[in-house]
Amino acid sequence: MVRFASYFMAALLPLLLFRWFAPAAIGEIDFWLLWLLAMVVVSLPVVYAEIALAYRSVDAPLAGMQKLTREADASPLWRSFGWLAALVAIIIAALVISGASSGMLSALSELNSAPDLPIFAIAGGLMVITVLLSLLGVAPLPIGLGLMVAGLVMGMINGLPHINFAMTGISLGEWGRAVALALVSVGAGTGLYWFGQHLLNRQTTSAVEASKQYASGMQRSVSSHTYRASKLVLPIWALQLVVGVVALFISGLTLPPIGQLLYWLGVLFVASYLLHYSAQQLAYKFGLVVSLVITLALGLFLVIAIPTTWLVGLLVIISSIAVLLLSIFAGWRMKISHLRKSLNFGSEALYNLWRVAIRLLVPLALVLALIGWVLQWSS
Repeated sequence: MVRFASYFMAALLPLLLFRWFAPAAIGEIDFWLLWLLAMVVVSLPVVYAEIALAYRSVDAPLAGMQKLTREADASPLWRSFGWLAALVAIIIAALVISGASSGMLSALSELNSAPDLPIFAIAGGLMVITVLLSLLGVAPLPIGLGLMVAGLVMGMINGLPHINFAMTGISLGEWGRAVALALVSVGAGTGLYWFGQHLLNRQTTSAVEASKQYASGMQRSVSSHTYRASKLVLPIWALQLVVGVVALFISGLTLPPIGQLLYWLGVLFVASYLLHYSAQQLAYKFGLVVSLVITLALGLFLVIAIPTTWLVGLLVIISSIAVLLLSIFAGWRMKISHLRKSLNFGSEALYNLWRVAIRLLVPLALVLALIGWVLQWSS
C-alpha cells in the first residue's frame, strides 16, 4: 500500500479541493486555461523539486530539510518548510472536515435524521474520529477513494450537470485562484510526495542497515543508472491533470443524501492520512504521542474557531509561502551537482529548463498570485 500512497493522493486531492477554488461560473474557459498554465509552470517544477529533495535526503521532509540545509551550508530558516508543510496538511484536513460536517448535516436533514447539535460540535467530533483513523496510516486511502467514487457515481445516475463554456476577462485575481487550485490539486508545498518516497525508501532499505556505508554506496551507484525523477513525477502529475478535468465536469453534481454521506465519509478517511502525515512530521521533534495531541488540538481549533472562508485564505497564504521557500531553496541554495544527480534528467537542456522554472518562473508566478488574492480580498 505504501508504494501507491502518492498515486492515491494524486487522484484524491483534486476531488477534495476543487470545490473550494473553482470559480462560481464553472464554464470560464480563460480560468481553466490559466489553471493549465499554472499546472505546467508552477506545479510541475515544484513536484520535481520535492521528489529530488526526497531522493537526496532519504528522509521525511522535516528531518530531510535539516540534512539538506547542513549539506548546503544554508540558514536554518529554510527548515521552516518542513513545519509549514505539516501545517498545510492539517489546514487541508480541517477544511475538508469542516465541509464534511456541513455536508453530512445537510444529508441527514434530508433523511429527517439530523442530530440536534451545533455545526461546530459535529465538526469537532469528526476531527476526533479522523485523528483516531490516522493511526491506521496509509490503509484508509483506498477505502476513502472507494467511498468517494461510490457517492459520485450515485450522483451521476441522474446525469452530469450542463456547463455553459464562455470566455471572460482575465485578471490577477483569476490568476491567483488558478495558481491556488494548481497548487492544492497537486499537493505542492505539503511534502506529501516527499513523505511517500520516504516511506517507500524506508521499506526497501530496512534490510541493509547492517553495513550502511557500503550499502548506501552500492545503492547510489546502481540507482544513478536506473533512477529518474521523471518516472515518478510525470505519472503523478498526469494523473492529477486527468482527475482535475474530471472534477471540473462533475463539480456541479447534485448528490442524493446517501451519496453525500458516502462521499463525505470517504473524505474523512482521506483526511486521516493527511493528519497521519502531519503527526509523523511533528513526531520527529516531539515524539508520536505529543505530536498526536498537537495535531488534534490544532485541528480542533481550526474546525471550531476558524470560519471555512478563512481556512481557505489561510491555506492559500501558508501553502504559497511553503512553495516559495521550497522553490528558492531548491533553485538557489542547493548545489547544482546534487540536484542534477537527484533529478537525473535525460538531457542537460531539460535540467536547465527546470532550473529556470524553479528559480524564476515559480517565485514570480507565486508573487503575482498572492497580489491577485490580496486585490480580490480587498475588493
